[in-house]
Amino acid sequence: MIAGELRPPLPLREGAGGRGPRKVDKSLRRTATTLPVPLRPTSSHKGRRTLIAITLAVAVCVLSAAAALRSFEYDEGYSIFVTSGVPRPAWPTTPFLAGTMRGPYAGHASLRQVAQDLRHTDVHPPLYFWALALWRPIAGDGLFAARMLSVLFAAGALAAVAAIAELVGVPPVTAMLFTFGCYGFAYTGAIARGFALAQMLTLCGVLLTLVAARRFRPRTALAAGLSLGAASFANYLAVFVGAATLLWLGVVRLRSPRLWLAAASGFALLLPADLWFFVAQRNSRIGQFPPFEWVPSLARLARYTAGAVLGGLPLYMADGAARVAAGGLLGAALATLAGLVAWRWRAIGASESRLLLALAAAAPPIGLILLGLVFDNTPIELRYLSFATPFLGLLVAGALASLPRRVAWAFGAGLACLQVLALAGLLVRPETMQPARGTAAAAAALAGRRGLVLLPRGNDGVGVVGPFLAESPDWLQVLLVGRETPISRIVSTATAYPRVVLALVGADADSRAVLPAMRAAFADACWRPAGAGFDVVAFDRICPPD
Repeated sequence: MIAGELRPPLPLREGAGGRGPRKVDKSLRRTATTLPVPLRPTSSHKGRRTLIAITLAVAVCVLSAAAALRSFEYDEGYSIFVTSGVPRPAWPTTPFLAGTMRGPYAGHASLRQVAQDLRHTDVHPPLYFWALALWRPIAGDGLFAARMLSVLFAAGALAAVAAIAELVGVPPVTAMLFTFGCYGFAYTGAIARGFALAQMLTLCGVLLTLVAARRFRPRTALAAGLSLGAASFANYLAVFVGAATLLWLGVVRLRSPRLWLAAASGFALLLPADLWFFVAQRNSRIGQFPPFEWVPSLARLARYTAGAVLGGLPLYMADGAARVAAGGLLGAALATLAGLVAWRWRAIGASESRLLLALAAAAPPIGLILLGLVFDNTPIELRYLSFATPFLGLLVAGALASLPRRVAWAFGAGLACLQVLALAGLLVRPETMQPARGTAAAAAALAGRRGLVLLPRGNDGVGVVGPFLAESPDWLQVLLVGRETPISRIVSTATAYPRVVLALVGADADSRAVLPAMRAAFADACWRPAGAGFDVVAFDRICPPD
């Protein structure tokens, strides 16, 4: 808990002249116990705004650092190439210099072309890609520039968290700090994908829903529905929180159907556009996830929920007791947070608003399980669960604020330590990053200017090839190997080089399938091992060329 923030609201007392309670109308009593009531602040309004601004500035700095330091990711290749107008680059089938293939990273597609390419080549709605297509000509074509758009959206999401916190009677800075400290929120706020935009629009929709319910404003409810619908048009999975918000509005404000109808109408306006893209894309990535099974799915859900909130501490440990202990620590910490929220439930803001926060926090994991049941797969990933983190942050902040000051500080300090470790790992630990940067650096170091690097082409030439080439020096010589590439062709091409380096990047089904063939091509007496590095092995040719 942050000193100087508001304490949570308490039920109003009805009385005359402060001489004790008196009977009131039931509707007034219900309003008094469910709507947040401003309390006497322990610091000035200006001071609180300053703390919020400082928190936002710190968050932007950390996210910007993550955007600069982290490796180019598999899915970011799709973001760059779709908005450059070359969704599936035609890479050479013979050896080439990485520097000769920079064109696909620097083009600019029209909004119409982006929409057409998404319907035929990807599995996402277009709103984020349209925003990125408009952003890149202004900010630049590099990956860091593209990621900074997500950083700005994440900052907007944190500002919405602060506004929601003030509206429901939760300490805003505490809520912002815990939300930003969640690994899933910070991670999705620093990559060139649509999660941060969808997160910001979702939180704006929840904020507008609360305002509409409190002040009975159908127009505000319509704007809330439009914002929630737009969130799903940035990322389909945002629909879970949108549906939970509409459910809350329909149940809590059952006597005010105009609000629900206005919000539902705004939400429904975007659904036909979602369906127009989704129906065309639904078969694009068959086999991306394993089949659905209850026990593995629930275990995966628990593991990734802990990771989304508290980071990947077990990844930094060597296999064995240390990793098991770190995993147990994160599990115990997550269970403690859940127990704290349950224990202090009645002290977290107002009764109606905390129900909305709980529904919004539960909607993503429940939605992913339902999605798995419907499509018989396991679509559970850490970044998908990031949609729950702001609402968990609001609930935890409210629970902490209800504790005695010393207990709250002690509890908050322990939680902050775990989240600082998570953010540090996000910035610098290779275990939290995808392998393109480390593999490209190791391959360049071993191959030099005379060697050849063999790289799997992958499923479509985007997720594996795009990040690797972007992280490679211009002089690196590369040959792409696909499933159809015979071993004899690999060997005949390689004999022209004194050294060959295998980039063992198994990021998808096709890339994993070609790795045995790549190794088999150099199991000959004419080649001897010459070193290894981060996902790479090198071989020197010891026989004279034919």
